[in-house]
Amino acid sequence: MTPTTVLITGANRGLGEGLLRRYLAKPNHIVIAANRNPAHPTSQALDNLPKGKGSSLIVVKWDASVDQDAFDAVAKLQQEHDIQYLDIVIANAGVSEMCPKVIDLKLDDLRSHMAPNVYGFLVTYQATRPLLQKSSKEPVFAPIGSTAGCIGSQPPIPNAAYGPTKAAVNWYTVRINAEDEWLNAFVINPGWVQTELGDRGARELGLEKAFITVKESCDGMINVLEGTNKEKHGGRMIAWDGDISPY
Repeated sequence: MTPTTVLITGANRGLGEGLLRRYLAKPNHIVIAANRNPAHPTSQALDNLPKGKGSSLIVVKWDASVDQDAFDAVAKLQQEHDIQYLDIVIANAGVSEMCPKVIDLKLDDLRSHMAPNVYGFLVTYQATRPLLQKSSKEPVFAPIGSTAGCIGSQPPIPNAAYGPTKAAVNWYTVRINAEDEWLNAFVINPGWVQTELGDRGARELGLEKAFITVKESCDGMINVLEGTNKEKHGGRMIAWDGDISPY
């Protein structure tokens, strides 16, 4: 049986690591961890995760803030690891360093969020698209989204550096799904998760921590990804529990 090949950016911690852990435990999967620094202890520790029968892990350098990294990584995957197709790409890499009001936003801070969150997302799509097109299944391109980027249901948090980058991801994902008829592209919303990023936002609102555990979110997102198709999810934002989230 042809293995399912999954690539996850930012896969050495948080949601990325949680998703990678679950795919790697499945049988007959090739799971690619695309991380900024493969030599970092958190990246090296991934090799100790349980692997399903016939499954394997590849760790490749992929810095979302460096435009060429995605293309170099895909070339390396083809040349050194004989990766000829991708079935699922989860664009998870990104940053959220602050939650300023619009009046307080510094342009340099906006730029530092745009580079990995938007430009990095775009080159991830552009670099992986040829291998997604070679999938024998209906391939999936799923960026990790956030309600911080929603317009109609914007949460009451000042998030002027991070929020606009996720709004851009929403826009581009809708266009990608429309332009590539063969590709199921949708935004997957992990919910308000107890990660470093999620808990920081909770503290901004005077809460101790976010509402959803990493386990709950990742288990739910895996269920969504296992049951997805373009007609059902393409171009939409799908929450971790399967609900459609409004943009």
